[in-house]
Amino acid sequence: MRSKQRHNKWLLIVILLVLAITLYRRFNNNDLSQNNSRNNRNRDEFEKSEPLQRNTSNLIYTKHARCRMDCRQIDESEVKYILKHGSINRAKSQLKNEHSRYALEGFTGDGQQVRIVFAPEKEGLVVITCIDLKKEWKCNCN
Repeated sequence: MRSKQRHNKWLLIVILLVLAITLYRRFNNNDLSQNNSRNNRNRDEFEKSEPLQRNTSNLIYTKHARCRMDCRQIDESEVKYILKHGSINRAKSQLKNEHSRYALEGFTGDGQQVRIVFAPEKEGLVVITCIDLKKEWKCNCN
């Protein structure tokens, strides 16, 4: 009799544990999806109001950017793709009225995860630097 009671007791504990885990996951998933939708909404509002023109026709590459592109095997078509489709990393950007720098991140055609920094100027959009976020490349750029 005691064995059966002990078995029932453990069965009840397991059921309560499974129920608690299920409720915890459901609560956290709802919380995460609400945060993600809020973050997406904030990002969309920010990007709609951004002064960065994502026009690829007048890009100006600094000597430093060209060197980094060469070291990291990033070509102009990939820079243009990131400009058009990349996400702005506000933490890595300098968003001032004058002399703003936009750090755009995304994946190139060959799967590199990159950050490319752009600066709007009167003459066009200046490409400041290109960074591979996953791999360290040997580079002799100054």
